Amino acid sequence: MQRWITLLSLAIGSAVAAPVALAAPVWVTAWTASPAPDRKDGSADAPVQFAAQTVRQDMRLGSKGDALRLRISNELGTTPLHVEEVRVRLKDGRATALPVTVDGRASIDVPVGAALLSDALPLQVAALQEISVTAYFPQPTRPAVRRTVVRVADGKQDAVADSVRVGYQQNVFSAVLVQRADRPQVIVALGDSITEGATASRGSFNQWPERLGQRLQQACPDRFVVLNQGISGNKLLDHGRSHSALSRLDRDVIAVADADQVILFEGINDIRHGGGAQPLPGRSTTDMLLGYRQVAARLHAHGIRAHLGTLTPFGDSERYEPVSAATRTAINQWARGKDTGFDGVVDFDAALRDPKQPESLPAGITRDHLHPNDEGYRRMADSIDLAMLGCTAR
Repeated sequence: MQRWITLLSLAIGSAVAAPVALAAPVWVTAWTASPAPDRKDGSADAPVQFAAQTVRQDMRLGSKGDALRLRISNELGTTPLHVEEVRVRLKDGRATALPVTVDGRASIDVPVGAALLSDALPLQVAALQEISVTAYFPQPTRPAVRRTVVRVADGKQDAVADSVRVGYQQNVFSAVLVQRADRPQVIVALGDSITEGATASRGSFNQWPERLGQRLQQACPDRFVVLNQGISGNKLLDHGRSHSALSRLDRDVIAVADADQVILFEGINDIRHGGGAQPLPGRSTTDMLLGYRQVAARLHAHGIRAHLGTLTPFGDSERYEPVSAATRTAINQWARGKDTGFDGVVDFDAALRDPKQPESLPAGITRDHLHPNDEGYRRMADSIDLAMLGCTAR
């Protein structure tokens, strides 16, 4: 008996004396741009592509970190992707550019349908800090990631200057991951061109998801990251210029972003008529509610909170008509109810609509009666209840 007491005492003493293991660092997605098929911009004789050119893309990271990795996407490309001389530097211009490799290789080949993660780079960044990524494309390349602000220079360049004109084109980088000691809440904004921020001032970070990220960083420092997974022309149910929200939910939200919460703002492209001489009717309210409920159910199955944005007005826009307007009204009435299956609602409609003409946007916040301008995006971001997302004053 005495022997067992002694052994038990030694075991307890060893357990007490054992050092507490420190939590391992985690990789957090800090910036995203969804894969999207080649938009076929340009013409057959002069397609929009990169060929013997160096491309610079500036990205504002949503999280602090002490190392980073790039995700290079050819998931929706149709030919193998070849890129060289990829470099990352802090945008302040003072730091030396760091070469990007994949498995030690500076010449990177990404097969069709695949994405590659770069090797880790020892670069310390703060939340909302900008980095510049440059890459050289020696051969004609049709990128398959949604449009972003880029600068393109001919030939192989060590850097692309600020003086080079900005363009809005597709590129090949779909995510930036950062390493940090703790994991923040990751919020994904899933939507179409209004979420992508297609009409925001170029390089301004005035898109509503970017503005929301700034609000959260100010109110709850380093506790939240907001990722923009909007694509121009995107639909909830059907493929168009890009795969539908239902189709890309697993890749863009669950896998790449590792989301904790989602704000879904989709549907305007679904419900508007198809345009043309014999326009196809848009999706019905019944169809749309099925799609919304499916998104909520699939997110909840992965432990992700789901918030739904009401659809904003598009009166006087190119494809406005009474049937789609009635569908929008019915969807918004349902979204404001209690039995949607979502965890919260963001009333973008109330934030943007013209009080005198509820089917329209005020003239001062839009240029085409559909897309907000910078002021409209500000109103959208400011309308989101931070407490609903878990950001409350400490």
